[in-house]
Amino acid sequence: MEVLLAKTAGFCFGVERAVSAALDAAKAMETEESRGAVYTYGPIVHNESVIRNLEERGVHVIGSEEETDSIPKESTILVRAHGIPKDLEARLRMKGFRLIDATCPFVKKIHRIVEKSAEEGRFVLIAGNPDHPEVIGIRSYAGERSAVVSNPEDLENLSILPGERICLVAQTTFNHKNYKKIVEKINILGYNATIADTVCNATRERQEEAADLASRADAMIVIGGKESSNSQKLYEICRNNCNRTYFIQTAADLNNQWWCGVSIVGITAGASTPKTIIKEVQTNVRKF
Repeated sequence: MEVLLAKTAGFCFGVERAVSAALDAAKAMETEESRGAVYTYGPIVHNESVIRNLEERGVHVIGSEEETDSIPKESTILVRAHGIPKDLEARLRMKGFRLIDATCPFVKKIHRIVEKSAEEGRFVLIAGNPDHPEVIGIRSYAGERSAVVSNPEDLENLSILPGERICLVAQTTFNHKNYKKIVEKINILGYNATIADTVCNATRERQEEAADLASRADAMIVIGGKESSNSQKLYEICRNNCNRTYFIQTAADLNNQWWCGVSIVGITAGASTPKTIIKEVQTNVRKF
């Protein structure tokens, strides 16, 4: 059985940068006991093994602003790659916490685009999942005249007049093909639109490579955290190209009944999946 691993599988630049920042902060805190502890605002990645590893090194997760009331004011709070809402960042700084901003530079770029567009009076449209932390953060820079769309059909439910000036951006991990469809629909509706192609290049390459690999494989493995948005999108893309696509979190989820009649297995992984897990899955699949 041939096992093919996607070249782009695993940590993206933004996630690797954030995890490194968390580890550096934990190491620094070992010699600065008076500075409290290190926390990440939300899980730094949607991967349980990475979170456990960070916890063992003294990096803890807080899930809400209310939780910050019970941690030492001299603590360090790390903003993960998704970013946080603009007003929340201001409040955390006012409380006296030391903030390490590990927001992905590509996400920060979107913040600047939508903030400038809002100042110019444009209506801001964000293509993405309205409940995703990245999108919530982006929208905080867009002001009240903004909306989130997940597909072309959502555009028909917006109260935007033809010819109105709008700005369209996308969540960095949004499905690129779906984004192109939304852009096409906007052009059909006749909006005076500024289109920013903000789907991360690494995400686009990962999705395109996954689609190609899945079209050639008899079975496809997608590795990622169950809460990982980009991993779920990879699964959808692979499932559309290969019926026998399986979503797993670790090698323990593999099933030897999956390989009957399989000659080629493709493996890809979301941006929150460390190399150690990918290697372990690859090794175990080769045993079957």
